[in-house]
Amino acid sequence: MRTDQIPTRLERVFARLDREPERPAHLQTPQMSRHRVVLLGSTLVFYLAIVVAVLTTSWLVRLDWQVMFFRPYEQWPQLHAFLDYLVVLGQRGPTAVMVAAWLGWRSWRQHTLRPLITLGVALLLLNVTVGSVKLGLGRLGPHYATEIGSAELFAGGDIFPSGHTANAVVTWGILAYLASTVVTRRVLSVVSAVVSLSVGATTVYLGTHWISDVLLGWSAGLLILLALPWFEPLIARVEAYVFELRELLRRRAETGRMPAPVVTALTPLLSAGGKWQLQRVAEPASGPSTEPVPAHAAQPAAAAAAAVVTAHSPAPRPAAHASGRQHVIRSERTPVTPVGSRRPAHGERAAAAARGATTARPVAGG
Repeated sequence: MRTDQIPTRLERVFARLDREPERPAHLQTPQMSRHRVVLLGSTLVFYLAIVVAVLTTSWLVRLDWQVMFFRPYEQWPQLHAFLDYLVVLGQRGPTAVMVAAWLGWRSWRQHTLRPLITLGVALLLLNVTVGSVKLGLGRLGPHYATEIGSAELFAGGDIFPSGHTANAVVTWGILAYLASTVVTRRVLSVVSAVVSLSVGATTVYLGTHWISDVLLGWSAGLLILLALPWFEPLIARVEAYVFELRELLRRRAETGRMPAPVVTALTPLLSAGGKWQLQRVAEPASGPSTEPVPAHAAQPAAAAAAAVVTAHSPAPRPAAHASGRQHVIRSERTPVTPVGSRRPAHGERAAAAARGATTARPVAGG
């Protein structure tokens, strides 16, 4: 009977990844180049400028209120139904599921966990940076504003920066970041830029965010994408740790899959009544222990075992021949009659019949 364990779905996935232990040569990890550092510094300056402009209630806050009073959703109501669906491309749950499905397929084809781990690191950075600024500044949205011309800061809100916009930049921009060719990276960069700009403008149209919220959301998401090369060593260590943990679990499963068989042995024990009895004791399949036994402990055990064997052995059979001659087996005996028919000769049969006729026989019947 076969005792092979059927691999689980996760084991089949890792087996597929093991077919090629190294990533393809054309997949290059992005480096923190001088051009990227310049873009990161410029985006950070723009980010801080937006925050300072809102904190000081500058012209940017006045622009926020002018757009709010303009009410774009009332100016173009025919776009409302379509933009309600378009803004879903910036929601964290649906976009994370869609992008994770695509990157999971990429991991399957490229035999690496880097795409999924990179997405996880980017989303973690997004939650920490954007979430902390949202809760720290506590700005209210246009629908909940209380004082005209005010920045509505530190009022218990969570609208600044725009989470939809920053999430659209990160989740769709990560596809361009992980692209395997230059052409694919450029195409996906344009697609992610169009999606993130559309989502940000849609939130302003629906009146859920100020313009300054969207500007800060764009810069926050772009900062995360530009800083990802600094986290590539961490991503590589996490990937190596996951594979090492997988190997450890696999070895543990293989060693515990086939338990060692148990062999029973009979051990003589002295009962309460002073009689020796046999007790069945389980021993591992590897056999009894080979450790030396002291002489004073081995002698009583050997005597007890001999007594048990003697008590349970059958009585000796009596001799079949009392004459003292040596017993000869059938194959060594000499034949009584010559080879051929064992019936006596014709003359002997006649004499035997004559003797039988003179012998008296009892009368049957009556």
